[in-house]
Amino acid sequence: MLENKKIGFLGGGNMADAIIKGLISAEFMEAENIMVSDSDSSKLERLHKEYKIQTTPDNRVTTEKSNIIVIAVKPQIIEKVLSEVADLADNKKLFISVAAGVNISAMENLLIGKRGRKVCVVRTMPNTPSLVLEGATAIAPGTHVSRKDLAIARRIFEAVGITVDVEESQLDAVTGLSGSGPAYIFMVIEALSDAGVKMGLSRETANALTIQTVLGTARLSKASGKHSGELKDMVTSPGGTTISGLHRLEAGGVRASFMDAVENATLRSLELGQSMVKNK
Repeated sequence: MLENKKIGFLGGGNMADAIIKGLISAEFMEAENIMVSDSDSSKLERLHKEYKIQTTPDNRVTTEKSNIIVIAVKPQIIEKVLSEVADLADNKKLFISVAAGVNISAMENLLIGKRGRKVCVVRTMPNTPSLVLEGATAIAPGTHVSRKDLAIARRIFEAVGITVDVEESQLDAVTGLSGSGPAYIFMVIEALSDAGVKMGLSRETANALTIQTVLGTARLSKASGKHSGELKDMVTSPGGTTISGLHRLEAGGVRASFMDAVENATLRSLELGQSMVKNK
């Protein structure tokens, strides 16, 4: 599907790094068909050294030479970057955004410019576990995206994990859940490790046990196909240690805190998108 395609990345940060690593590791694309542009020369030097890909400080060069352009810059500068390359956009190029909160119509309007051309834009929300090829990416197509374009987008992100198709209206919720979710889990890992140290374990032992517990629990949940409540009950014996711990977590409002975190992150994603529209 990606044969004879050239993919360019506007921005050389962590997400671009993850996707490039996945594409090359999975042998989906040759390094010579991948280009990255970024204003940070140290990022370009590292990416070229590690993956043997092409690099340039010029976004226009990347856009002109690529069939598929991944928009991997921060939401705050996306207007500047897309305006810079807008005259190079046409319906033969596929633009894929990983920028949180910036809606498809805003990107289409920026890329169409004054010429009124149809532009193919796919909006995605990947997450940082993509760095270890265990990512989760939600994908929503723009107005002019074909089935083939959508399949190409899926293929790219399958190199770094799983993909799900959603309506664009659901992407802010995806941002709040799986996009920001790794930070919540890192906080859980940190807290559990601290608790182990408090109870007398060494930091090394506490970290190892915590990380493996989280990893094993996720794999068990995925492999079993059972509801998380059922799996929780498998660990919880009447009058035992686990139910005592769960009671304390419930008293501390852990469920509500996680739900609030996802809700707040979702609302912030919406705010970013709305500010983009207002600026236009």
